[in-house]
Amino acid sequence: MHNSVQKYKDIISAIDRKLEEQKLNLTPKVIAVSKTFKLEKILPLIEYGHLDYGENKVQEAIDKWSVVKSKNQSIKLHLIGRLQTNKVKHAIKIFDYIHSLDSIKLAKKIADEQNKQNKNLKLFIQVNIGNEDQKSGVKVDQINDLINFSKKLNLNILGLMCIPPVNKESDKYFKEIKLLNTKYNLTEISMGMSSDYLKAVENSSTYLRIGSSIFGQRS
Repeated sequence: MHNSVQKYKDIISAIDRKLEEQKLNLTPKVIAVSKTFKLEKILPLIEYGHLDYGENKVQEAIDKWSVVKSKNQSIKLHLIGRLQTNKVKHAIKIFDYIHSLDSIKLAKKIADEQNKQNKNLKLFIQVNIGNEDQKSGVKVDQINDLINFSKKLNLNILGLMCIPPVNKESDKYFKEIKLLNTKYNLTEISMGMSSDYLKAVENSSTYLRIGSSIFGQRS
């Protein structure tokens, strides 16, 4: 068995143990974050049958996944990086999910392009939960306006997404996102990465973005 497949299976086992221990009735989806990794590194996991992959650059995703997705339409591609409005047209062609909706301007552009392409992507609103200047995402007091605006555009908002501050305890931020998700009657949460995905599971995350724990460290 390929190393990445074994690591993936170990992660699934750890998640299952955590769900049982916490008595949680959840089925979190693991997004294998394949950004920067070449396709040959990812193929064993595709061949094993895993379907959800995360990329953070639109052009890289097009170059890497266009042929693979045309052959296997069950594969779902998640944009987990920042999306610039001038890349929206191309993003909607290749991605199935966008985890980084963070402005009214971007919501408008996504709605326009979806209408043109007759597509309906699944979207997460990215929240800048640590109020960090260098990170994108809406502030907590802007969530309501963006949800309401997105609903008027018939955008399919699944839930909230966050990336907690580095070197701080993730748990506190995960708890806050969980409460906000409930407040706005959203069903899905995108949070948790290689270092803290089990903490995210404890806080009801339904989409876990795991890269280095599956594919190894990026060079």
